[in-house]
Amino acid sequence: MRRLLLLGAALLPAMTNAQTTDKTLQRIRERKAITIAYRTDARPFSFEEDGKPVGYSVDLCRRVVTSLEQQLKVQPLAVKWVPANVQTRLDLVRKGQVDMECGTTTATLSRMGEVDFSNPIWADATALLVQKSSGAKNLGGLVGKSIAVVAGTPNAQAVEEALKKGLVNAKVVPAKNYDEAIALLEGGKADALAAGRVMLLGMANKLKDASLYELLDDDIGYVPYAIVLPLGATGFRQAVNRGLSQIYGSDAIFDVFRGTFGGLKPTLPLIIMYKLNTYPE
Repeated sequence: MRRLLLLGAALLPAMTNAQTTDKTLQRIRERKAITIAYRTDARPFSFEEDGKPVGYSVDLCRRVVTSLEQQLKVQPLAVKWVPANVQTRLDLVRKGQVDMECGTTTATLSRMGEVDFSNPIWADATALLVQKSSGAKNLGGLVGKSIAVVAGTPNAQAVEEALKKGLVNAKVVPAKNYDEAIALLEGGKADALAAGRVMLLGMANKLKDASLYELLDDDIGYVPYAIVLPLGATGFRQAVNRGLSQIYGSDAIFDVFRGTFGGLKPTLPLIIMYKLNTYPE
């Protein structure tokens, strides 16, 4: 026990120093402002409503900012919201144009060479929305058909791997963004659309006639969303994770969830994720 106490005492100054020397935190404290990128097309996680950013990820980040205000003893902390899309979200953080990005960005090992990530904010799976007329009831039913997916995303990788493993000969049609992917599906140029399961549910109101489509039961890939942070900003990452831990360890996370999903309840894997990312001080 004495050794553990000594180790903790030795680590505490290092942890405190990480925060005080973190350039991102210093900039936020000095400017009394934080710049956050948000997705405009990732309903229900991050999108625009009446010209303002809203959604699960956006609400969660607003509460993280409240925690940062308390940690940095800067109140209020002004927030500048910067719109982003699939192509620009990582570059905005990497080039220092924003302090963090709140949307539906999946934390991957390859991306960790360019940016850092917070602890997970969501756990989902890649799923398939199909035209009912296709007759497909699972991935295997898409033999000889086409699947639209946003290029360069983990969803695209999951689809390619699932097709290869299942020996399913289907064509993958790359799209620049989700609006283009929906257009491919509705225009008959794709028989299915692959994306995160909850995101596909959120896309329903974008479809001209949702009754023509159905969501398959297949889960073909794990999708852990996280807040994108500047590479090497150790103190800032710690502060953001502290905020997430505070939210996950209280009823605040359920307020955030209900604010987006109404009467739905978090799935058991999501609840476990919240619990596993709640840490003691």
